[in-house]
This record gives sequence, C-alpha cells and structure tokens, in this order.
Amino acid sequence: MRLVSIASGSSGNCIYIGSDRTHILVDAGISNRRIEKGLNEIGIKGSEINGIVITHEHSDHVRGLGVLARKHEIPIYGTKETLEEIRGMSSLGKFSADLMHEVRPDVEFSIGDLELQPFSIDHDAANPVAYRVKHERKSVAVATDMGHYDSYVIDHLQGLDALLLESNHDVNMLQTGPYPYYLKRRILGDHGHLSNENAGRLLCWLLHDNLKKVLLGHLSKENNYEALAYETVKLEIDQGDCPYRGSDFSIEVARRDEMSQIVNL
Repeated sequence: MRLVSIASGSSGNCIYIGSDRTHILVDAGISNRRIEKGLNEIGIKGSEINGIVITHEHSDHVRGLGVLARKHEIPIYGTKETLEEIRGMSSLGKFSADLMHEVRPDVEFSIGDLELQPFSIDHDAANPVAYRVKHERKSVAVATDMGHYDSYVIDHLQGLDALLLESNHDVNMLQTGPYPYYLKRRILGDHGHLSNENAGRLLCWLLHDNLKKVLLGHLSKENNYEALAYETVKLEIDQGDCPYRGSDFSIEVARRDEMSQIVNL
C-alpha cells in the first residue's frame, strides 16, 4: 500500500492512495496536467486510476476533477450533497451520470481491493467527509478541512499506519494577518480549519507504536509556514498527555507545489 501527497495546501489538494492492483485519488483540486505529472512520477498513468473520492466541493479539492474524470472515464465518489454541488459547478463541465457514485458517512464501500470508510467532518460545505482506506492489514486516512475534532473523529482515526492530517494555520498569524474579520471568524470557527496547535493535540490521541508516517497537510499560504507547523505540532506532542514525543515519529509537511515522499506500507 502506498500514500503520496501530490499537492496539499489552501490552493489545491490531491492525494494518491494505492495497492499493486488499485489506484485512487482523494480529491482533485489541482490542474489535470499537474495531477497526471505527479502520477507519472510514481509510475502510474491517469488511465489507471480506479476512482476519485471527493471530500467536499470547494474548488481547492475539485478544480481538476472535470478534465481528469472525463478524459479517462474515472468513477467519482462523494456524498449525495457533494455530488449535487459538483453537478452544478459550470467550471467543471458536465458529467455522465454513470461516473457519479454516492457514498454515505460510516458506510464502507470498496474500490478494487481497497476498502474505504467515509466519516463526517465539520466544515462549511455540503455534507463533507474524510476517508479512511484499508488494504489487507494496513490502513491510512486523509483528514483535512475540519473546524474541530471530537471523540467521533478520534475513534475513526485510531490504529492507522499513516495519516495525512490538516495543520492549516497558526492562530496568531491568522489573528494579526490581513484577512478580513469575517474570514478569520470562518477559519477559526467550528466549521473552518484545524490549527497547528489542534493538529498536535489531536495527534496525541492517535499516536501508537506502529504509526509509520504523519503528513501535515492543507497549510495556509498566508497564515502558516512549514517550519512553524512542524515545530508547533511536535511541541504539542511533547507537552501533551501522551507517552510519546514528537521525535518518536516520522512527521513531514506536505507541500502545495511538491510531492511528498512515497509512504510505503
């Protein structure tokens, strides 16, 4: 099983997860050209993608969806409400009804030999979800665009082998930065984005001896930077009520304009 961030940030998100036989994307929020270039770098063709699972309909998660899905006739998976929003986005073009597949939170489904479990997250979108993906005994998850976390989210992220987790902003940078007040309130609200501090606190609930990799993703271009996200998350782990330190785990920041290392499980 492999996990690779092709792009992750406030300007566009696309994550590859696959086995030897099955290849999927979580979101397609960058151009089709960039997606296919990234896939080619890991030895995959766009035509080999078996499905695109969509977390929600915001443009930084679906921007390249129309071209990619139509070009290769790739099935698209999302909640009913997410798919309805996508159908209404003129910028994405028209989709064949045969390509659209509804998923429901907490109802597992399969794409090839991958087992997927969508679960609800709180974000200002139409019924957004995060995804947990299992292949044989290995499990990974992609969890971004969460205004907050609770016991439900914690339960769905237990026992993972690798995780891409949102670490969107530094609270002080956001509060003192140039964003208008309404946008600051949105980001900091319960249906906004997870801060560096809260990403570290959430990880304290999730760390275990067999967790191989943590990718910090969806960093804000204006209100965060890589070193700050990394150090803040590690500090929260070091100071948290858990038996680990940040240095016990491989933690990497996923970039918006570069691919991450390939996580092989």
